[in-house]
Amino acid sequence: MPTALVILAPGQEEIETTAAIDILRRGKVEVTVAGLEGTDAVVCSRNVSIVPDESLESAASKGPYDMIVLPGGMGGAKANAASSAVKSLLAEQEKADRYIALICAGPLSLISHGIGKGKKVTSHPCIKDDLIKAEYEYSEDRVVVDGKLITSRGPGSAIEWGLALVEQLVGKETADEVRAPLIML
Repeated sequence: MPTALVILAPGQEEIETTAAIDILRRGKVEVTVAGLEGTDAVVCSRNVSIVPDESLESAASKGPYDMIVLPGGMGGAKANAASSAVKSLLAEQEKADRYIALICAGPLSLISHGIGKGKKVTSHPCIKDDLIKAEYEYSEDRVVVDGKLITSRGPGSAIEWGLALVEQLVGKETADEVRAPLIML
């Protein structure tokens, strides 16, 4: 069974976070939700609290994971971008050619941690100029897959992004099976 680590940071966007967790689990991916700052409930950008399965420190020791997922939300994105633990995990992930998935402002971690330089990405419009300035190839597409790097725009594209994560990890057939009951138009 493929594995994914979803990193949960204060101020993270809850739609993106729960969409990724839910859709990956529907796709039979073993998902670990790790709290950047420990095991206490994390208050997201719209005051929804989510309880991580374990701390990032604990989860990292159980890796590697087939995919590392960083949802957006500016507060969470800035926390992940400033984290040396996230930097280390992403560097290992890239070196081993394993998946890294980011959405919304999540790609700030690419810039701050020097991951995926020159790759094609998308994001929330608020960090578009930062990505272009950092020499990423920017796309307005809702979901972008460039090798093992998967990015998306924001809450409105979170389900499509989640389905792309399943397709990359498990395959198109499974992604289509997950998509059907979601009533995607």
